[in-house]
Amino acid sequence: MLQESDCSALLAALQKVLAGAGDPPLYLAGGAIREWLAAGGSRLPGALAGGPAFSALIKDLDFTLPAGAVALARNLARELDATFVLLDPEHDVARVVWRGWDLDFAAFREQSDTIEEDLGRRDFTINAMALRLNPPGADLWLPTAGQEPGLPQGRLLDPWGGGKDLRSGLIRAVNPRVFIADPLRLLRAYRFQAALGMRLESATEALLRQDLPAIRRVAAERVRYEMDAILAAPGGAGAVAAMAAAGLLYQVLPEMAAGAGLEQPSSHHLDVSGHGIEALAQLAEVLAAPARFFPHFHRELSAYLHDPAHPDRGQALRWAALLHDLGKPAVHRRQEQRITFYNHDRIGADLSRGIAWRLRFSRERTRLLQLLVAHHMWPFHLSNSRLKTGISPRACLRLVRAVGDDLPALFLLAMADSLAGRGPGKPPDMEQNLADLYVEIMTVARERITPVLQQPPLLNGHDLQKSCGLTPGPIFKRILADLEQARVEGIVTNREQALAWVRQYRP
Repeated sequence: MLQESDCSALLAALQKVLAGAGDPPLYLAGGAIREWLAAGGSRLPGALAGGPAFSALIKDLDFTLPAGAVALARNLARELDATFVLLDPEHDVARVVWRGWDLDFAAFREQSDTIEEDLGRRDFTINAMALRLNPPGADLWLPTAGQEPGLPQGRLLDPWGGGKDLRSGLIRAVNPRVFIADPLRLLRAYRFQAALGMRLESATEALLRQDLPAIRRVAAERVRYEMDAILAAPGGAGAVAAMAAAGLLYQVLPEMAAGAGLEQPSSHHLDVSGHGIEALAQLAEVLAAPARFFPHFHRELSAYLHDPAHPDRGQALRWAALLHDLGKPAVHRRQEQRITFYNHDRIGADLSRGIAWRLRFSRERTRLLQLLVAHHMWPFHLSNSRLKTGISPRACLRLVRAVGDDLPALFLLAMADSLAGRGPGKPPDMEQNLADLYVEIMTVARERITPVLQQPPLLNGHDLQKSCGLTPGPIFKRILADLEQARVEGIVTNREQALAWVRQYRP
């Protein structure tokens, strides 16, 4: 976090390099002003809007000037002893990285002659506001709700009514070509909806619907970045639902289109596509308060989610919630008035891997996404078995072997999945049964499975060959796994018993 003295130092350095460049007009534009206003700020101090509150809120600043942005950024980096990054020499764009801030400098867009023209070529009105930073002046006051702007002419510029739209909660396109100029703005509209709790103005939504196919021209990495931001935002599920209603979701994730309108069994109240979106919404509740849904072992759940060595776990879970039933359309069957989706988890895992590849997910996120989708039904099957006959240590061991350290993620997903189904045929107390199952599996794992897995094996392949007279082959792996299982169940406790058990082994 920058302190007030840091803001003063930045402002002084800016004034110095601007003077050396002939004092061209420099503007702070876009996101910094929007975020400050959205957070309830009513006072934007003169020049850089410095001060601890502003610096705590805003981490990135976008500056624009008529020309010479790269040269100005290079000189500022030199003055601040900061890092200079050349982003786009063709369009005169560069970045200065200083004390955790990204300071981006760009020339007016599309060779605009004035700041008003530049703002008119941006995406939405809430991003088309600018503050003139030089020459230095007195503090500026922004209007509170219901008041009209009354600022000195030529300082804070809001030619498209972005401040009013922000207060009204409207995302409005600056001009009719915003989505054609950059199709990524199709997703950015919903990112702002998700993050700020806003809604698309009707004419803007109509423009968006006309230009939906253009999103296919956008680089996968840019699409992934916007989708990640949408899924992680407070209103992420609502924005995804709006994307589905507009058709954009099925342009980005065409695999989900077949689930729209696909009927489910009576335990569900939504179609397949809607259920995935609702699971995303419920997952947000579960991640926000794991102890509410898992009163026991919730510390282990929180530790899993916040492990600094695995920062992508939460995002992988969000994607898994959205995509976990992706395989259902391919295996949908109706048998004697019963709807079935046999093996949809396996099909869905394959489809999820394809999406991960297309959107350039990291290897770790891809692994966890595929694992969760492939096994998301396992907790429900075990829960049913537990209620009917109880579950054995062997059943617990099979699950622990299959998912390893990601057992918490599987149950977090299962809880969201269960909460997202509210049809009249849903079995009673499903969430409580899942929580109880998690307690039982964690207890067995802690008391019986982990102690066995942490000890050296009683036998190895050499023992099977030399002491038991067996011929090496694939059967060795199965024998050793079953021996480990017998050890967890307490059937075998030492080497002599293990040898005797192997001699009597029947696959």
